[in-house]
Amino acid sequence: MSRLKDKYIGEIRTGLAEKLGIKNVMQIPRVSKVVVNMGLGIADKDALKKHTDELAAITGQRPVVIKARKSISNFKLREGMNIGTKVTLRGERMFEFLDRLINSALPRIRDFRGVSRRGFDGRGNYTLGIKEQSIFPEIDPNAVTNIQGMDITIVTSTEDDRAARELLTMMGMPFAAK
Repeated sequence: MSRLKDKYIGEIRTGLAEKLGIKNVMQIPRVSKVVVNMGLGIADKDALKKHTDELAAITGQRPVVIKARKSISNFKLREGMNIGTKVTLRGERMFEFLDRLINSALPRIRDFRGVSRRGFDGRGNYTLGIKEQSIFPEIDPNAVTNIQGMDITIVTSTEDDRAARELLTMMGMPFAAK
């Protein structure tokens, strides 16, 4: 079992129940899934394969290729073109990824002062954007040919942003000072 899952089961659940005044164990907020999305912006097969392999190395799971839903002539985009990749993580892989994100990847960002507190969507989910994939330890910075960002969405079981923020704070998410 991962360190973060052990911490959640051992400390975080009881701490959240006390702090939020929850009596029913099933109402305690938990992370249900993490979605990692890498939109390429170009329809190049070589770049798509390289970024797919990098996303697979980062998450430990094979990404799904995203196709364009409709044609947009200004972007030189046709319906059905491959334009991105995404991975949905659940269970053990989700906790492993969150642990690596919080403890090793985010601190490697240059001039890092914490993640934004405004990334909540009003339904208890948190989204953050990362500007380059080389902050993850699985990626060799010397082998990166072009820098690619990604969006990470953390979906929680609560509908309340305050409870979700408390959950992520207890998991170790480094939120920026107000």
